[in-house]
Amino acid sequence: MTWLDLPADHPFGLHNLPYGVFSEGDGERRVGVRVGEHVLDLAACAERAGMESAAVWRGGSLDAFLAEGRPAWTAAREWLTEHLSNDEYRDCVEPNLVPVEQVSMHLPFSVADYVDFYASEHHATNVGRIFRPDSEPLTPNWKHLPIGYHGRSATVVVSGTDVVRPTGQRKPPTEATPTFGPSVRLDIEAELGFVVGGGTALGDRVDLADADEHLFGVVLLNDWSARDLQAWEYVPLGPFLGKSFATSISPWVVTTDALRAARVPLPGQDPEPLPYLRGSGEGAGTAWGLDVHVEVEWNGTVVSRPEYRDMYWSPAQMLAHLSVNGATVRPGDLFGSGTISGTAKDTRGSFLELSWSGQEPVTLADGSSRTFLEDGDTVVLRATAPGADGSVVGFGECAGTIRPAR
Repeated sequence: MTWLDLPADHPFGLHNLPYGVFSEGDGERRVGVRVGEHVLDLAACAERAGMESAAVWRGGSLDAFLAEGRPAWTAAREWLTEHLSNDEYRDCVEPNLVPVEQVSMHLPFSVADYVDFYASEHHATNVGRIFRPDSEPLTPNWKHLPIGYHGRSATVVVSGTDVVRPTGQRKPPTEATPTFGPSVRLDIEAELGFVVGGGTALGDRVDLADADEHLFGVVLLNDWSARDLQAWEYVPLGPFLGKSFATSISPWVVTTDALRAARVPLPGQDPEPLPYLRGSGEGAGTAWGLDVHVEVEWNGTVVSRPEYRDMYWSPAQMLAHLSVNGATVRPGDLFGSGTISGTAKDTRGSFLELSWSGQEPVTLADGSSRTFLEDGDTVVLRATAPGADGSVVGFGECAGTIRPAR
């Protein structure tokens, strides 16, 4: 119960409380929490309550808060829940609530490093069949480790930011030499992004059992992909310019605490991973999946509904693997799950798969057909997950519109 009188099924109720960074008009950027159809100005509320910890929410970024670690995140959630549900604190909270329609949202944290994984067996199998039709779709290492690549953190942008069509080299199989120009096979990848907090020293690693101490929250993530650039460049070292031009994330960071009720077992891993990627006994629960329902909208038409629970590798395993060599983990690290895809056509999370590399055009509600993105196209990702006590956790939207190449 709360004096805010929020509907029990509101996706941004007290069971959620995601963090973001907002501004009003030309005002300064402030850290806020989404509460129903309002944003709570956290620093202002905490200062009014006389809390010294208000300092971590000043500065227009979640950076300082991410550095605080799990004990501070848990304490903040408890404080927020108490202040938003107890009428005693209404005078402290109510003056610092801003209607969500009055705010602009910004990138919620400084992205320290960005890694993108390839954790869906269905997506990897589809892509393998498209790119390597005469070979086994999965490479020999795929079921032994979470495959990933390092992206470009400076081109991670917040939802609503336009995406300029990238330019680069491409060489169709029918041509003898490469050409240069705008990508003609521009694509999306529907993913979840995991936001990391706390840190490690160089040479240390995050054990699987300790991953929860660093997994702060989750965003929707669209790793825009130029498939023609990618196909020409990715052998032998993997994606580069075909990926690095833009990655969009949703503005609200849904905490892993809000997603406790959405944890599910993994579909199964065979062969059994090496010990550092698996738990034993109770520890096996650290390699959890998430029951997140994703929706992909293309120019107003929902074309796919992937399920994150189908993913082969878990967020905890991905974090354990990316740090097992002693690589430093820093507050604000972001890693993507890789494209979320299922077995059915309407659960494919990329247009490469949905159109089967352009061979099966997708018909939109306005009667037009598409294989890959055209200038002016808009893609919106949405998602929900089950919350505590039968509630629904919303993620908001991750949207972007394609603009012509420069």
